[in-house]
Amino acid sequence: MDVKTIMVVGAGQMGSGIAQVCAVAGYEVLLYDISSAQLDKGMANIQKLLARQVEKGKMAAEDKDAALSRLVRSTDLHDAEKADLVIEAVVENMDVKTKLFAELDAIARPETILASNTSSLPITEIAAATKRPEKVIGMHFMNPVPVMKLVEIIRGLATADDVYETIEAVTRTLGKVPVEVNDFPGFISNRVLMPMINEAIYALYEGVATKEAIDEVMKLGMNHPMGPLTLADFIGLDTCLYIMETLHEGFGDDKYRPCPLLRKYVKAGWLGRKTGRGFYTYE
Repeated sequence: MDVKTIMVVGAGQMGSGIAQVCAVAGYEVLLYDISSAQLDKGMANIQKLLARQVEKGKMAAEDKDAALSRLVRSTDLHDAEKADLVIEAVVENMDVKTKLFAELDAIARPETILASNTSSLPITEIAAATKRPEKVIGMHFMNPVPVMKLVEIIRGLATADDVYETIEAVTRTLGKVPVEVNDFPGFISNRVLMPMINEAIYALYEGVATKEAIDEVMKLGMNHPMGPLTLADFIGLDTCLYIMETLHEGFGDDKYRPCPLLRKYVKAGWLGRKTGRGFYTYE
């Protein structure tokens, strides 16, 4: 299938990043959000990031203008009728995603591919909410999307080979590296990353070391660019907790049990950078 128009559903940090790279790559892009305020914020962020690329000499001003001209804002989900590919980037909640995919299935043309940017939830279950499970696939972008090269492509139980091939080709056009992953909780990225972060939180909870010491050990000893507690704050502690709960439920193995300290911080509303406080305090 020849993809020319992409609709991104959700104008948050991930959705706006996906919309940006799609527009820069030459696709016509519809950026949808139920909230006009969130759309304004997402579009402003895209403009700011592209302007910075021009200032740094990494992009020509005319290329920035061309990319922005290909980007159209939308508050009408029925605009999905115009899309060859819809990429969902809403909250990491199965009920929300399945309801959205059922709506998109009823609106989008029969040949349209429906992709989810879920970081941990089963693609097969999301696909089951539609009448086109063969055209549903996972496209898990990394944060921040304009910078990170990896896209995990997750096949559901029914995903067709030609759909996978189309999404792999689109991913390469975006300048990303596609990696095929089967449909297991957390896929590869979060199945490996989140237990490491959770174990770092346990080390803090048990008083093994201070948060600064834990982060320094992983940065200097393991050559990680960012310590696990700093990274957890960047991701969002609520997101970390949700993914750990998904792993715990999906595998039924207590090695994935979320640390009580993580639960406590989330209940306190200390979610990391986005709330100004997590394991660290932010201005």
